[in-house]
Amino acid sequence: MRRSLLDLLRDGGYVLYTRHGEATVGEDLPNLNFQYCFTQRNLSEVGRRQAIYYGEILRSLQIPISYPILTSPFCRTIETAQLAFRRANVRIDPFWVEIYKLSGNLSDWKQKRILDSLQSELEIKPPQGSNKVIIAHSFPKGIGLGEIPNIGTVIVKPLGQGKGYEIINKLSLADLDNLLR
Repeated sequence: MRRSLLDLLRDGGYVLYTRHGEATVGEDLPNLNFQYCFTQRNLSEVGRRQAIYYGEILRSLQIPISYPILTSPFCRTIETAQLAFRRANVRIDPFWVEIYKLSGNLSDWKQKRILDSLQSELEIKPPQGSNKVIIAHSFPKGIGLGEIPNIGTVIVKPLGQGKGYEIINKLSLADLDNLLR
């Protein structure tokens, strides 16, 4: 199983939806401002090491990645992407804030609108022979891609626009590390 998953990833065609590295304890401030990292939770030292190691693992496994890496505008997601894949390879996409909002109190129609938009995003196939990486947030239990640990990666197979997507696997950083062995 492990070998075949690695072969699939090396052939490309997947979205690697990854949660940011471990963040500091606490909560984002009510007056959160994306321009000011002090208004939000940021990566801890452990989170920074996780991000660097995540990039090293993907390179060591020779998993082809298409650039840019997409991230939410939160400082913790941007820093995770920059540490893993270098600053020049990162593009901020405001859509991924919507995933963060799923953890709040949303009306059913607003949640459905976000999940429909998520589906549209995850249906897009990456360039031939490569994989797309998105670094954003976990989901509430049972919603979207579900709960994701720090630097956890959901392997998604886009089926094409209007055709949905398939979740192939969910891997923790330790699971990815085991693929190296």
